[in-house]
Amino acid sequence: MVYLSSPQRNRSVAIGKSGWYDSSMARILAIETSCDETSAAVVADGRDVRSNLVSSQVDLHARYGGVVPEIAARAHVERIGPLVEEALGAAGCSYSDIDAVAVTIGPGLVGSLVVGVMAAKTIALVHDRPLLAVDHIEAHATSAALVTDAPPWPAVALVVSGGHTSLYHVRDFLDVELLGQTVDDAAGEAFDKVAALLELGFPGGPVVDRIASGGDARAIRFPRTWIDEPHDNFSFSGLKTAVLYHVFGTGRKYGSVAHLSPREIADIAASFQAALVETLVKKTIRAAQRIGVSTVVVGGGVAANSALRRELGVACERASIRLILTPMKYCTDNAAMIAVQGEQLLRAGRIAGLDVEPRGGLRRPAKSV
Repeated sequence: MVYLSSPQRNRSVAIGKSGWYDSSMARILAIETSCDETSAAVVADGRDVRSNLVSSQVDLHARYGGVVPEIAARAHVERIGPLVEEALGAAGCSYSDIDAVAVTIGPGLVGSLVVGVMAAKTIALVHDRPLLAVDHIEAHATSAALVTDAPPWPAVALVVSGGHTSLYHVRDFLDVELLGQTVDDAAGEAFDKVAALLELGFPGGPVVDRIASGGDARAIRFPRTWIDEPHDNFSFSGLKTAVLYHVFGTGRKYGSVAHLSPREIADIAASFQAALVETLVKKTIRAAQRIGVSTVVVGGGVAANSALRRELGVACERASIRLILTPMKYCTDNAAMIAVQGEQLLRAGRIAGLDVEPRGGLRRPAKSV
């Protein structure tokens, strides 16, 4: 072995003769706390998931119809320590067996991110391990690699969740170009708001998907914003407002939906979902065709939506594009995907300093609209 000096406390990272880290011995402890789910994982060799534990906070936020940042941060403080210990135990290892610590540094809720970053810094410092700072959305974009025999790049990645709706050109794990993203509501956020409007509960994505299965997706023609525009950005605020006006009339605010029958609610849910899914699918396929890649990968919590998975499958088959849908257990926020990206950072010698800070905001789209 030769060694590459690390910027973190003059540590050294083992580098193979080819100039890359010898990942055959790498075990990454990863921490994810970007929003309302606390997660810890141990992943070996970049894809061997030894443990991947997720502690959900849905019960804490359901009464508010959305994530409350202060509540989320406090819950992370309570859960992160025991969860890391449990993840190590489930993987059959201890801190001394870990080669590096990976953590989400953003984007996300700053208060939540701080908890995970401080925990990771502490572990890295106490146990003298390299610290790896991982972009949460890029981890979603490359999470499909957890279930493929070989890295599926180049590809267009659709990352679609409660906080993010983005398209990426993934050339390699650490060569990820942002093509476009939502300029207002993310897809998952739109699901949550429409679910609240229809008094269906929280989180909105699963319940709207379920209710929509009993409705007519052609009953109402809701707008498909920017579906034919040449750029890769999204906007779902207008769609949400169109549902509001359909239910209560133009200029009205949220109120009771007692005047709607269960069938009418199902039709509204199905029609809303159809509009959102059609926009996601068409813009994703168009981006892949324009760039000239033959693979589309999908990650993020909304990737679990049955209509999105079905329609993307049909569209990709029609366009002769390979579709890789991230398995459900890796669609929502999880630390295993953070470990995958962390291992790649370790290979490249990109070690974070203990002064690294979390960041809440998204990067700007590659092209303005």
